[in-house]
Amino acid sequence: MIAVVAETKDGLARKITLEMLAEARRLADAKGGGLKVGAIVLGPLSPGEADRLASQGADRIFHVEGAALVSYAPEAWAEAVRLAVEKAKPDVLLLGATAHGKDLAPRVSARLRVGLASDCVAFEWGDGGLVARRPIFAGKAFARVAWSAARPQVASVRPNTFTPSAPDPSRKAAVETIALGDVKVRARVVGFEASEGEMADLTEATIIVSGGRAMQGPDNFELLRKLCKVLGATLGASRAAVDAGWIDHSHQVGQTGKVVNPTVYFAIGISGAIQHMAGMSSSKTIVAINKDKDAPIFKIASYGIVGDLYQVVPALTEEFEKALKE
Repeated sequence: MIAVVAETKDGLARKITLEMLAEARRLADAKGGGLKVGAIVLGPLSPGEADRLASQGADRIFHVEGAALVSYAPEAWAEAVRLAVEKAKPDVLLLGATAHGKDLAPRVSARLRVGLASDCVAFEWGDGGLVARRPIFAGKAFARVAWSAARPQVASVRPNTFTPSAPDPSRKAAVETIALGDVKVRARVVGFEASEGEMADLTEATIIVSGGRAMQGPDNFELLRKLCKVLGATLGASRAAVDAGWIDHSHQVGQTGKVVNPTVYFAIGISGAIQHMAGMSSSKTIVAINKDKDAPIFKIASYGIVGDLYQVVPALTEEFEKALKE
């Protein structure tokens, strides 16, 4: 079995869960031999979500319930995954390389006493089992990673790497409930503070508009927010803008911020420091706007505009608005 640890929000599966199910289904079908796909769900699950997970590729669903799983608590969630793995006995276990998954995956692998391949972007079957591909050296190279004989093979998956499958309503999955007993919890998440209204999380966004040092202050980020509103994009920033106090750290893209993989990434007033490019260089399309024609960001850009962002961005916003209305 290939098991996927589902990420949920308010009882609903997040996009990364559907992406992992799609890849798990592909791997299972490629391996053959009736290999199954399982979904491990922790905590509350909304009505109909089990059917949704089945339609996206899950053959079995292991739903772990317990009072300690109402909100994220590292010890409780790691123990819940361990219980589910004990029941499902998967050969492969996938988790999302999100802010949540990056905290949970190492804890799970430590409890299971197995290795972890983090931030993977591709998988294939090798002679000894699964082989993962993951970026190294700030995205300048890729490593092929294999596991020892210990099972399960645990990997975290970079968001926006795989495309969710088209749902198949005819698919059904057996649901098995697992009770989580008392777990000593030393830390738990007690709440979340929403930022930037209804914008998608950076790691899940399909379009990101990021601003850098050239924004010159917090007020000028309103130019980018207007562009975000027109495109349905998420606002990002470079480390320089965050360190200057112009925007919150939750928006930071880069090696010390969030690693993103959107369909389109706008780098506006960002020169292209190595640590920033490490967090966004895998974007499918990169649009760079900078008045310095020699800025390093242009070396990886799909499209580049050499010009003053304070003239270019309003013009782009206006043109996008017109085009999207037609």
